Amino acid sequence: MPRTSERGGPRTRARILEVANRLFFERGYEAVTVAEIAREAGVSSVTVFNHFPRKEDLFMDRATDATDLLRSTVRDRALGVDVLTSLRDTSLHLVNTRHPLSGVSDRSVPFFRTVAESPALVARARAIAYELQETLAEELERDPVFKGDGRLLAAFFVAGYSAMLVETARRCIAGEPTNTIVQDHGVRLERLFTALRDGLGPAS
Repeated sequence: MPRTSERGGPRTRARILEVANRLFFERGYEAVTVAEIAREAGVSSVTVFNHFPRKEDLFMDRATDATDLLRSTVRDRALGVDVLTSLRDTSLHLVNTRHPLSGVSDRSVPFFRTVAESPALVARARAIAYELQETLAEELERDPVFKGDGRLLAAFFVAGYSAMLVETARRCIAGEPTNTIVQDHGVRLERLFTALRDGLGPAS
């Protein structure tokens, strides 16, 4: 196969992701090697690792998006909007638009199934959750308005949200109706934020 330009930047990255995800969905994460992905994408393994430091990042490629979204949710909230309200509004927007980060997009079922079948991906998902918790805690600690315990709020929010995603994943894999899953996901989100606000008190 002719090699594509390895300096293609975003286009090269997108091509690698396209190939990697197709192979992972077809054969399972553990059965696919980086060398196979590189060969089919028309690049070298070095190029793959230049774009994705870990093999897991070829599948869990939205971690950076999640990090950026958390930061903007805290930093860019409107004047007078407290942190919990901003986190709630962002979370509900993800669900209502079926965003890939919501866990209820069209590709959620094969995604969740592939993760569940791979110990490496499960471990990476847990590591990403911790990284997001640290990111949120750091943002809250440097926020000029927030006066609460940033590390405690970050730990509770990420743990609660992660638990919700695990339950949603279980139901998706079990084949429950999508509309029911989405509706219940939204209800559980509201319960999560009610619990956070009632348990932690006002969070500016």
